[in-house]
Order: sequence, then C-alpha cells, then structure tokens
Amino acid sequence: MIKKISLAIIAISMLSAQVFACTNFLITKGATVDGSTMITYAADSHTLYGELYYQPAADHPEGAMRDIHDWDTGKYMGQIPEVPHTFSVIGNMNALQVAIGETTFGGRSDLYTQEGAIMDYGSLIYVALQRAKTARDAIKVMTDLVEEYGYASEGESFSISDPNEAWILEMIGKGEGEKGAVWVAMRIPDGYISGHANQARITTFPLNDSENCLYAKDVIAFAREKGWFDGKNKDFSFSDVYAPVDFEGARFCEARVWAGFRKVASGMDQYAAYAEGKVEHGGENNFASNRMPLWIKPDKKLTVKDVMELMRDHFEGTDLDMTKDLGAGPYKLPYRWRGLTWEVDSVEYCNERAASTQQTGFSFVAQSRSWIDNPIGGIFWFGVDDTYSTCYAPMYCGITEIPECFRVGNGDLLTYSPTSAFWTFNKVSNFAYLRYDGMIEHIRATQTAIEGKFFERTPAIDAAAKMLYDTYGADKAREFLTTYSVNEANNMTADWEKLFEYLLIKYMDGNIKKEKDGQFERNEWGIAVSPDQPGYPQWWYDAIVKSTGDHFKVIGGAGH
Repeated sequence: MIKKISLAIIAISMLSAQVFACTNFLITKGATVDGSTMITYAADSHTLYGELYYQPAADHPEGAMRDIHDWDTGKYMGQIPEVPHTFSVIGNMNALQVAIGETTFGGRSDLYTQEGAIMDYGSLIYVALQRAKTARDAIKVMTDLVEEYGYASEGESFSISDPNEAWILEMIGKGEGEKGAVWVAMRIPDGYISGHANQARITTFPLNDSENCLYAKDVIAFAREKGWFDGKNKDFSFSDVYAPVDFEGARFCEARVWAGFRKVASGMDQYAAYAEGKVEHGGENNFASNRMPLWIKPDKKLTVKDVMELMRDHFEGTDLDMTKDLGAGPYKLPYRWRGLTWEVDSVEYCNERAASTQQTGFSFVAQSRSWIDNPIGGIFWFGVDDTYSTCYAPMYCGITEIPECFRVGNGDLLTYSPTSAFWTFNKVSNFAYLRYDGMIEHIRATQTAIEGKFFERTPAIDAAAKMLYDTYGADKAREFLTTYSVNEANNMTADWEKLFEYLLIKYMDGNIKKEKDGQFERNEWGIAVSPDQPGYPQWWYDAIVKSTGDHFKVIGGAGH
C-alpha cells in the first residue's frame, strides 16, 4: 500500500501552471450517452512529471492545522484549520465523485500578487476535493478560503463537477492592498458542453439566478472602483474586464476550445476567424464582439471515448492543421519545439498551440455517475504524456492504492524508471517523432485496442463491485476496485513497453522492416529480408532544392 504523501512533496513535483499550459472540457449528464458528467484536464508543462496523487480519508482532532504550500514552487505559505473529516482523493477526483481541473488565464497583471495571501490555485483544488460533497460545495469551499486567507495566484478558470452538475468558476485576485478575489461561477446547462484553455471565458452573467450563477458580491463594484468598467451591471463582462481576449488569447487558447467544439457540433466554422486570432471589438464598452459561446449543444450525445478524443487534436481538417505546413517536416509531425513565437527579419510569427502537445505531464477524463454508489461510480481515466498518444486507464474513485507505474517517487523528470508509465509512454512518443506518420498508426491502433478493452469491461467491473458493496460493504468493493485499477494500469504500461520494442525493431535507422502474417519477415536462412527504404516524399525533395539551389546537384547526373 502506498503511504500518505505530504502536500509539500506533491507540490514540489507539480511545477506546472504556465501561460498557454492546460486544456479543459466540461460535459453535462444530458450531453452523454450514459448520463454521466465528465470533465477533462491536461496538465501541460515542460517541468512536470506525470504521477497520480493520492490522499486517504482522515479524521482530524479539534484544533488541528493544515500546512499550505504553493502548488507550483513548494513554498510554505501558512496554515489553515483542518476540518473534522477529509475525503480520500485520487488525482483530481474525490471518493464522492467530485472532480476539479483548471487552466491559468493570467488576466490583469496588477492583480497577480497579494501580500500575505495563502491560498494558491492548486491548494484550493486539493483542499476543496478533500472537503467538498458536491460541485456547489466545492465552489463555496474555494471562495470562502480565498476570502478569509487571500488568493495567491494569477487568474484561473476551474472546471468543477459532480454526478449531477458541471460548473465553470473563474477567479482573479484583487492585487496588493486588497484581500481575496473576485469571481463568477456558472453552471453548464444540462445537455450542453463547455471548455476553457488559458483564456477567461465567462462574459456577461445573470445577476439574479443563484440556481445557475454564483458570484462575488463585489465582482462588479471592484471593477468600477478601479475604473475598468462604468456601464450597466447587466452589461458587465467578467472576461472582457479582468482578462480581455487578444490575438494570443484567441489563437493560442480559445482555438483549442474551438477545435474541440467543432469535433462534436456543426456550425463552429463561423468562429474560425476568431480562433485564428482575428478578434473584433465593438459595442458601448468596446468588448470583443465575435467570441464563441461559453457552451454549445453537441449534435449527438457523447461517449467516454468521444470525450477523450476532444483532448486529442492538432487542428486536423482546419486551416491551422499542424500536419500540413512545412514545419511538420516530411513525416507530418504535428509538434513544434518551443518557443511559441519566433522572428524572421524583425517580424514576429507563431507556432500553433493545440490541445495535444508534447510537454503534457498527465491528463484525465473524470467521469461521475449518479446511479452508482460513490466508491464505484466515479472513474478517473488517467494518462501520462501527450494526450494524442496516451492511454487512459480506469482509476476508480474509491481505490486505496496507486499503481506502481503511476506512483509518486517512481522516477522523476531527471531519473529514468523502467516501471514508470511516464517514461514508457515518452519512449514511444519521442521515438515516433522521427517518422510520425508511419508510427502513429501503430500507436493509435494499440491505444484503441487497450482502451476498448477497458470500456468493454466496465459494466462487469461495476456489477462485481456493486455486489461486493451490497453484500460485504464498501471496504470490500474498494479492495476489489483497487486490485482491478492497479493491475490494469500496470498491464497497460507493460503493453506499451512491448509497443516500443516493436516500433524500434520496425523503424530503426530510417528503414521499415517487412512483415508477413503478423511476424517480421526472414529469408529461408533465417536472416531479416532487406527492409523498405522509402526515403522522403517528393514535395520534401522539391523544398530542399528550392532552398539550396545547386548545392546537392549531381554533376553529370540526370537532367544535365
């Protein structure tokens, strides 16, 4: 059994939030095939090691205090009182099926710092998960904490879900000389989906609908006091005032939401220009006028697989398609090494920032199901490395142990471990970058097969766990689910190691080994037959000649 790990250790390993760093989607129960609520999250950082965190349930004596450490740096911030009982948490989902994700939008830079503030965004998430019974409860926990102890982060969008509701909470601090934060939370209407990706998305909001919208009492008054807004309350736009959208906010951030939306809903091409960074302004307040809606209704109800695919995108099929331009190279590689912007002749240009990116530490799809008891109903589908080439393993919310492949301390970003899923999946993806269009077909096929088995087994696992729960109690059900989740994750990692071995043999040295009847082909004496050597596509050779002229020209060769 894994021992309880301190928040400080987790915090040091969670060096994450960067601008343009994360992507979330929120799916309501009325928008899914089975009636589950889902949120997604990709923790994208060049310094984040993919691990699965665990905090067991605990009872705390009166007067107990909890240390708070900044989630990005591990810096000690202060203490808050503990509550009598805290719930167990697997990753970003607690045993009551409450899940929370986030993306950093930054916002007005003069609101970034607040002297004496204790609660950073990461601490808010994990403290709330240990204390909250519902999504609404989590919103109250988080907003009460920042009101009492201050807010120590930049602007954040939070995805918060439970088996019945999905909410987006957007929050930004009040800056120096003030305490706490201003915020707005909106419930996604049932049957709809939403998303956010490092750009604040809540614009105007209802002022008298507490069933669907909650907000700080001074969210508008504070903006008036600062001179940032002087219109009517009904016209107040949280995003346009506290985090106005610009080219970067649209092209690098909102474009990811647009790409996900267009996978599941028709009519999204009307926002293509906006996604490309062409932000229009107008109206009495000169707010951005051509923005996407906060939520959309998908053309059909979504499965867990559909939701996973929202996170797997390089803008394929759009004008931003990362497999099409010269930067993709001869093998259609949809990744660009950082920085995100670059210059030629003093003119600034950019790379695209897609939902699938090479620097992902971990990602998840949190699935909450209202019709199944809490230790069984929540499935935290967890994966490491790039969302496009990862596999999501089912970690039930009631489990009490972390698989070795995901365990904290099993390697780190500077220490290789052969049993670490993070290192195993990175071996496959980084090797695939060498000949992407060929290798990704094998990766996606293996991904589909493994995840497909998980989906097929879920009803039977649910039923077995439910039988144990009803007959022997929650502890037996948790024990069964722990064994299942641990074994499946470790087996998945072992299968991915076999995939790496296959790809290494098949694509070594730029050759492609031949296969026959599912086996690498040998001649009659047992020696490997001569491999294919396909070279590069013709357009790539044309580009080389265009760039280098006669430098590679064969004297006396063809065409002379």
